[in-house]
This record gives sequence, structure tokens and C-alpha cells, in this order.
Amino acid sequence: MKAVEHLIKKFVPENYNIFLDINRKEKTFSGNVAITGEALDNVILLHQKDLAIHSILLDNEAVPYQVDADNETVRIELPITGVMTLVIEFSGQITDNMTGIYPSYYTHEGLKKEVISTQFESHFAREAFPCIDEPEAKATFDLSIKFDQESDEIVLSNMPEINIDLRQETGIWTFDTTPRMSSYLLAFALGDLHGLTAKTANGTEVGIFATKAHPSSSLEFALDIAVRAIEFYENYFGVKYPIPQSYHIGLPDFSSGAMENWGLVTYREIYLLVDQNSTAESRQQVALVIAHELAHQWFGNLVTMKWWDDLWLNESFANMMEYVCVDALEPEWNIFEDFQTVGVPNALKRDATDGVQSVHVEVNHPDEINTLFDPAIVYAKGSRLMHMLRRWLGDEAFRKGLRAYFEKHQYSNTVGRDLWDALSEASGKDVAGFMDAWLEQPGYPVLHARLVDDQLILSQEQFFIGEASDKERLWPIPLNANWSGLPEILNEKELVIEHYSQLAQANEGALRFNTENTAHYITFYDDQLFADLVAQVQELDNTSLLQLLQERRLLAESGQLAYAELLPLISKFTGKKSFMVAEAIRQIVMGLKRFVEEKSPENAAFKRSVIAIFHEDFSHLGFEKTAFETDQDEMVRQIALTQLITMGSSDVIEQAHAIFQNHRSDISGLPAAIRRSILLNEMMYFESQELVELFFETYIHTRDNNLRSELAFALSHTTQEDTLARIFDSFTNKDIIKPQDLSMWYRFLLARPFTQTAVWAWARDNWSWIKGALGGDMSFDKFVIYPANEFRTSQLLQEYKAFFEPQLTDMAISRNIAMGINEIQARLTLIEAQKPAVLAQLKA
Repeated sequence: MKAVEHLIKKFVPENYNIFLDINRKEKTFSGNVAITGEALDNVILLHQKDLAIHSILLDNEAVPYQVDADNETVRIELPITGVMTLVIEFSGQITDNMTGIYPSYYTHEGLKKEVISTQFESHFAREAFPCIDEPEAKATFDLSIKFDQESDEIVLSNMPEINIDLRQETGIWTFDTTPRMSSYLLAFALGDLHGLTAKTANGTEVGIFATKAHPSSSLEFALDIAVRAIEFYENYFGVKYPIPQSYHIGLPDFSSGAMENWGLVTYREIYLLVDQNSTAESRQQVALVIAHELAHQWFGNLVTMKWWDDLWLNESFANMMEYVCVDALEPEWNIFEDFQTVGVPNALKRDATDGVQSVHVEVNHPDEINTLFDPAIVYAKGSRLMHMLRRWLGDEAFRKGLRAYFEKHQYSNTVGRDLWDALSEASGKDVAGFMDAWLEQPGYPVLHARLVDDQLILSQEQFFIGEASDKERLWPIPLNANWSGLPEILNEKELVIEHYSQLAQANEGALRFNTENTAHYITFYDDQLFADLVAQVQELDNTSLLQLLQERRLLAESGQLAYAELLPLISKFTGKKSFMVAEAIRQIVMGLKRFVEEKSPENAAFKRSVIAIFHEDFSHLGFEKTAFETDQDEMVRQIALTQLITMGSSDVIEQAHAIFQNHRSDISGLPAAIRRSILLNEMMYFESQELVELFFETYIHTRDNNLRSELAFALSHTTQEDTLARIFDSFTNKDIIKPQDLSMWYRFLLARPFTQTAVWAWARDNWSWIKGALGGDMSFDKFVIYPANEFRTSQLLQEYKAFFEPQLTDMAISRNIAMGINEIQARLTLIEAQKPAVLAQLKA
């Protein structure tokens, strides 16, 4: 692909003085911008997209210009070069596609209302005003806004409001000058908003804002976390939060999870607001997202990648730091368990498919940027690599290097090598030499550990699930063994270590590699080494148990291990379990389900096996929360209940039904910790037209987005054609299902045998509508990824290929299409090869 031209090479902006006049009724805006900067050529280009340019003046004289819609630019001819100020008059449309300037819709006290806000990452500032819309083009911004304001409505932006007396006369809201920053970080929001504020120890004003559809009590949890997170980062980084305010706003419509605009972070409401009736999981998720976005205030905002190929610098780092921060704020949450059970398995599975992108990817054109926001690679894998690096360097050297990096590069742009240089200087280690192979190469290794004639032989090869072309890549693998006497790093293809028996005598316990599960590889122990591990399974900590189960599942997915061997392995865990072990077993159960037909005798045996594994957890925890239970207990209960209900445990089904009947008049009042399971149970075993009506009415009128997710999950388990038809009718009705939630419904419905074929047909029939509604949205590629996660028949593979292969030229989804085909084919091959042995094991 032809690389897009970098406009900063001909014009370097220094300041934007922007005025916007917003007309919500007409869905339009007009304004002007005075851009001060240095022209390096007589012909320059500025970015613009779908703007009407009315005039461009230099020293009050009009200059010639030409709009190039295809390349999203305006070409300007200048009589001189050097430092100058261009004044541009323009206007544009406010559209619903959740980029640029867009409306969010909600209902409060029976009235339909809207919030106008912005989303400029990655390259959508050009939809709001002409600019150099590139990360390297840092400048200061002065923003003024006028709008059709009604009583009590306010405007928020990156900086505090100034000239308040003038606003009361003119209606123009004016904000203080921002620090030097990239255009994608500018933000504002306006409407009937309310908030809570507090100050950090260093005086930063922190505010949490939302629409008045949410009570102020739902803002309190986020305010507490945000204040403490800023104070933690100031201490950890040794660099003060650099601007006067840190505002956070929950928006009814928002394409991604959150966006780190400097001083005005925007969120989906579900990732910022916490109702009093909430789950431990939802509270932890909100804390992690806030900590992630606040890490960006330093890493991403203060110091910014030079171009989008170093996006991982932003996201991998922030994803790692969110866990470090929350673990420091709430150590009793054991928050790293969340990463081990969600981020790590997602990264390991996706990164094992041939064709996956590396963490560092070359970007030629902005249209490719959305493909980089792969949560399993840039976020989860990148985060895991940063955890690996932090452990290798030690936390003290890691912090020292970060402080030097921020101090040297603040308010400017960097590439990855700049970070490695700072960390190398602080630690005395060759960080680039260690990290380059992990960042530049896709995939990861499997470490083979085997015993031959008293020799321990360690070897590495790339780990694949499905067909692959092995490029014989090598990685510097941190062995992180629990035994002494072994090397720190395995750099070579194979290493032979003599006198294993002497090594064993000098150490205690079974030999394990990658302790704490922080490095990005898996280990395949030979039969003897694995038997030694299993013999000591009672002595293993929860992370090691999770890792053992996780690695065996992946090896089974690749065909290197018989899937049938996982059944006797998980059957060892019939007693009370930790959250991590329960979740690892749940993931194995999901994998095993693919081999078993719904109405077969083997499925009955499978259900009995799963009930036996989880029933002790239910007997211990029950439905009701006790005074002394932990958040981990709550999360184990949720896993156990879902498994027991879906597998048909009659006593659990009846108890859940009784609880629902007691709350039927107000299902939102069901205790949040068990609500998902109760709603699921009711739809699976007691579906009726009346129940479906109740669920839809609650979905439409609730302000609790967690409850909406739970209702969608329950409704996806319908077995009635009428219910399914009603769901499909609601997909294109924004008053019922918001476009941002469509991918969630799609995922739930694809996972169910009854609904899968119908929702797949709906997606193909309505593809033009999906692309129009979500083409610029970060969830668009999920409509390619989710079917590939679920399909397991040759007919569906052919349908997938027939529909998507003609779209391989679409940069936003081409990589995911190719990987999706590989993923489905790998699943078909696995099922065909291993199904007889799995069924035989179930019969036994």
C-alpha cells in the first residue's frame, strides 16, 4: 500500500485558536481556526474531512486553496514561507458515527436528550476543524464554544474554563490554553451534565461527570479511584500530573471503552459509573479502565509516539500499568488474577494463529490504524511483554528508567528505542536486545522440557494452533525456573543440561518454568516431568495451577496433546476452588463442549462430569452472600452457578427460579452478584412471552448498562422464533439497542446453537447497514472475529469464506478475515481428529 504523506514535513503547527458554534437542532457546526505555525514550503496541506472550507486568510488576504476529499486534505498556496498565522472559516455536519463531533442519546424523566461530545483518536480531529492530524504535530490549543444552550447545561474541555464573566454576557465558553499535545487528544462535551469533584494531594482537581439520568452516588466510586490513581502515578513515575484538572465523563454512546483525552477522559458509561447494586467484577473493571486512562496522561499524552506504528508504546504500557496501579490501591482484590484469567489466555490463543500481527506493526495509512487496536495483541500481549520486562529488570530499575524517559521527552514524541535506551541506562541491561524479538516477531514459543538419559533437554519452537508456515523464529526466553542451577535466558534452539538427577537433589519440588506466569510462552513438559508436577498439585499456588491448566488446554488445541487427557485432569478439581482455577476449568469445559452433540448420550455424561466438578463450590457458597466472603468467593460463585445452570443441575435451577419469582416485580433489584445467573436460568428453563416482554422493557428503561448486558446474555438463550425475530427487529432501532452494543449481542447469539445460523444470516443480509453504522467504530472488526471464534462445521467455513474473501481488500478487516479462515479450519481439523477419543473418554 502507498504510504500516506506526513503533512508535518511542510507545515509545523504551534497553536490552534479554535471557535466552534454548535447547532444541535440542525446537527451542524460552524467556526474558524487561527493556526500559527511554520510553513516550510509555498504549498502546504492541512487535514480536513467532510468540512466545507469557506475562506483561508493570511494577513487578512485570501490565499488560493483546493479541497481534496479523497485524501482528506485541503491544499493551500502561500506567497511566503516561515512563521505565520492562517485563519480558516469552515462548517460541518454533526453525524451519528461516533467520530469527530457527535451526539449521544439518552432519556431522562421521560424526555429524550443528547450530549454532544468528541472522539478524535485516531485521526478524526480533521472532522471538526482543519489541522495537521498526526501524532507528531504537537501544538497548543485555545478552544471557545458557543451552542444553543439551555438552562443548567455546561461545557467541559481539556482545560479549566476562563473568562466566565464574558461567557455570561456572550454565551461563549472559553478554555485555558492546553499544553503541547497531539490533535487527537483535544476534547469537549456539552449538555445537561452533573458531577462530583475532589482534589489530589498536589492540588489537581478531579471530576467525574455523567448525564442526570444517573444519580450522583454512581459517580463516587470512580472519583475515589481516580484521585488515588493520580497520586499513585505521581509517586511511581516521579513526575507530577502536568495540568490543573483531570475530568472524566461517562457518555451514553461511545465506540471504544474509554479515551485518554488530556484532562477530559471520555468513557462508555459502563466503564465509569458504579451503582450501589454492583458486582465485584464490575467495580474492578471500572478501576482498571480509570487506571489505564490515567497512565496515558503520562505515557501517551505527556510523551507521545511519533507515528501510529508505535501505538503499542501507548496501549501496552497503559495496560500493564493499570494492573500495577490497582494492585497498589486495592491489594486485597488480587487484581493480577484478572489479567491471568482474561488477558493472558486471549493473548496466547490469538497469538498462536499464523498470520497474526506483531506488537510493533508498520502503518502506511491511517485507515489501517483501527486494525492495530487488537485487544489480544497490542493490549494483552503487549502488556504481558511489559510485565515480563519489568520482572527481568526489577521494579526499581524500571521506575528509574521511566522517570528519566518522561523527564527527557516530555511534551515531545518518541519511538520505542527511546524507551529501551532509558531503561537500559537505568538497569545496565540490553533492553533492546531482549525486547526486539518479542515485539517485531508475531507469535510466541513453546518451551519443550524433556528428560533423556539424565539430561534435561530444553528446546524452543514457535507455537501454532492450526496450519502454519514455521519461519524457525527464536526468542530470548526468560526461564524463570523455580530451581537454581539453570540459566536465566534460553537464547538458542536447544540446550542440553547434564546430570538432571543431581539438579533435582539440590532443589525442592517439581521443576517448573515461567513461575508467576509473567513471560509470554508456554511449556510442554514430557510425561515424567508432568507426572512430577501433577503429583504435587496440592502444593502448587493458584497461579501455577491456572498455568498448568491453561498450558495443557493450549497444547490440546494445537493437537500436540490429546484433548481427551483434559477430562481426567479437570476431574481432579471437584473440591472448593480458587477463582483462577475455576476460570481455567471453565475455559477447558468450553473447549470440550465443541466435541459433544447437544442430544447425544455423551453430552449427558459430559454434563454430569461438569456438575460434579462445580457442585462443591455451590454447596460451599450457595446463592446468598455472607458477611465475611471475599470478592474472589463472589466470582467463583458466578462461575459455578453458570456452569451448573447450563449443565442442567435441577436443584440449582429450582432455587434460582424461586429467587426470580421473589424479585419478578423489580428484576433490577436482584443482587447484582447473582443476577446474570438468575436471568439466564429463567430464560433457559421458563421462557414465556410474558418473560421476554419483561426482559425487553427492563432493557429499554434501565440506566444500568451491566443489567443491559445481563439481559442480552439471557435473551440470547431463547429457543423461540418469535423472540429471535424481536431481537433482530431491535438491532436497527437505536432507541432499543445502541450501535455500540450490537457486537455484544452478536457475540452472545453466535455462541448458541439455536440462534447461530439465524444471526449469521442476519449479519450477511444487513452487512451494508452494519458497515454504515459501525464502519468507523472499533467494534466493526468483531463482526469478522466473532463468527471465526464459534463456527465448527465445514458448511459454515464455506459460507464464511464465500462472504468475506471478496472483502479482503478492506484494510480494516483483511487481516482478521485471513486469520478467521485459519481459525475455523483449525477447529474443524481438531474436532475431526480428536472427537472419537473425547467421546470414548466420556463413555468411560
